[in-house]
Amino acid sequence: MTPAVSVIVPVYKAEATLDACVESILAQTFPDFELLLIDDGSTDGSGAICDRYAEKDKRIRVFHIPNGGVSAARNLGLDNARGEFVVFVDSDDRITPDHLRQLADSDIGEDGVAFTN
Repeated sequence: MTPAVSVIVPVYKAEATLDACVESILAQTFPDFELLLIDDGSTDGSGAICDRYAEKDKRIRVFHIPNGGVSAARNLGLDNARGEFVVFVDSDDRITPDHLRQLADSDIGEDGVAFTN
């Protein structure tokens, strides 16, 4: 089944903040999403953290790439996203539990763009 939303998180040396970020995404009240974690050549334990989450939740897919920067990581996520909508979240951010529900309920349409804080 195709998810409604693809959440793309570029990950680079985010060992200290990644758990809080991923947990905030997994706590969404809107469950119809996939989470793409793009490990952008991290040299800390970030890649292992990504893999650990993917083993626990089938909605999570992990991609490990050589360091190419945040744009390359986001583009890889876009190339692999299956959702009708795409949301970018930075690995040092947390989102509120209703973040994806607000997007889904916004009726922005297929060509719309929504910017949130």
